[in-house]
Amino acid sequence: MTTPPPRIRTVAGVTLLLLVGSLALFWPGIAMYDSVGQFAQVLSGAYEDWHPPAMARMWSLFHAAAGGTSEPMFAVQMALYWAGFGLVAATLARLGRGRAAAVVLAIGALPLFLGWQAVVLKDTQMLGAVLAACGAVAWWRLRGARVPVWALIVVAMLLAYATLVRANAVFATVPLAVMLFGTGRWWTRLALGLAGVAAVLMAAPILNHGLLGATSSGVERTEALYDLAGIAVRPPDTAIGFTPGEAQALRAGHCAKPYFWDPLGEETRCAPLVARLQGRPAGQLYRLLVTAIIRHPLAYAAHRLAHFNSTERFLVPAGWPGAAPPARSEPNDLGLGNPGAVARGWQIAARWMAETSLGWPIAWLTLAIIGLAVAVPRPVGAARDLALALLVSAVSLEASFGVLSIASDLRYHLWPMVGTALAMVLLWVDRRWSARALRLGGLALALVLAGGLMARLTLPTPPTSYRALLQ
Repeated sequence: MTTPPPRIRTVAGVTLLLLVGSLALFWPGIAMYDSVGQFAQVLSGAYEDWHPPAMARMWSLFHAAAGGTSEPMFAVQMALYWAGFGLVAATLARLGRGRAAAVVLAIGALPLFLGWQAVVLKDTQMLGAVLAACGAVAWWRLRGARVPVWALIVVAMLLAYATLVRANAVFATVPLAVMLFGTGRWWTRLALGLAGVAAVLMAAPILNHGLLGATSSGVERTEALYDLAGIAVRPPDTAIGFTPGEAQALRAGHCAKPYFWDPLGEETRCAPLVARLQGRPAGQLYRLLVTAIIRHPLAYAAHRLAHFNSTERFLVPAGWPGAAPPARSEPNDLGLGNPGAVARGWQIAARWMAETSLGWPIAWLTLAIIGLAVAVPRPVGAARDLALALLVSAVSLEASFGVLSIASDLRYHLWPMVGTALAMVLLWVDRRWSARALRLGGLALALVLAGGLMARLTLPTPPTSYRALLQ
């Protein structure tokens, strides 16, 4: 059924109001520590790869063309964000799904999601680009139309930028592209996805250091060092690469934390203990890590599960840090400013929301797995296929954190959370939920929520300052 054009115009008008309101509320955007470092590279013209240089290079183009500080990047990521939500909502409205369209826009306006999108970061740049790409595909696919070539080029450019702007984005963007545009049975798509991920991982250093002109910061060693230290501090005698004395000092200094890698870079305490390994080539470190995993699989599993629990915010105390978006920019002398008082009030609401189950990545991962169980048996259809692509992308990125992750910030999970929310709306549009799926899925989600709630009620309050987290 075709919805009259006025309904589409209504959705477009509401989306435009939400975009303008978001820009006005958070102008000129919020800059975190990472943002300040990247803008400093823009001003100096010297780029490094600790943060993927694609964002800093893009920022430099905007800065050269329009001047300013964070404003152009903030405007672009917010425009992409609302373009994605608006295109999905408008298409659903056109198909007569007005309530679903309203829910899609409401998801975009949730304080936690919108509050984070106001922060100029690689994570929010990725989220905006992937959302806009999915919105463009939805505009045609949900209506049963073929995506025109020019739109496919735009989608490809958006997904390419999203892939380059975050080091681990490949685990979301490649599966998404394969599910949207790949053909054949599931094992064909799996092989294509794995080949695509491997190709991007091999090409990324060439692009970063060659095309984008970034110098090496040693960031490629951090995962290996984090995992080697995590294995070494788990007795008995699991240290590979570290001397027994170094392993004991790592343990005594609390250098290997499930929450993040940062203590290992602490100059006065832990950095000297890893300096010898830090000087080795990355390939040698990863070969050493493989040896450590083979010899001490239980220690490695314990280390990775502890971090996965931390980054998924499952069995953690209330107030687990790194969840709420900041209300003000990191202090700086580069001219990166702050939004007004109303924005600070919004971020307080976002902080409250982050403490609920809506701010737990583990809850969204559980919901995504439930969604997959519902979507896979369904017959091929536009809404089902798009939902399946979103869910595969979300679960793939979340699964990657089990082996490739060194920090627990909530912002790393923004795309899986938002993608899962959109997928559930698309599955709701079909309205074919089996009673068995509802019972089993509801039970699984209830168990996860109960476990998370019990942990938050019983575990001691964590430190809140960065300096305290390092200790």
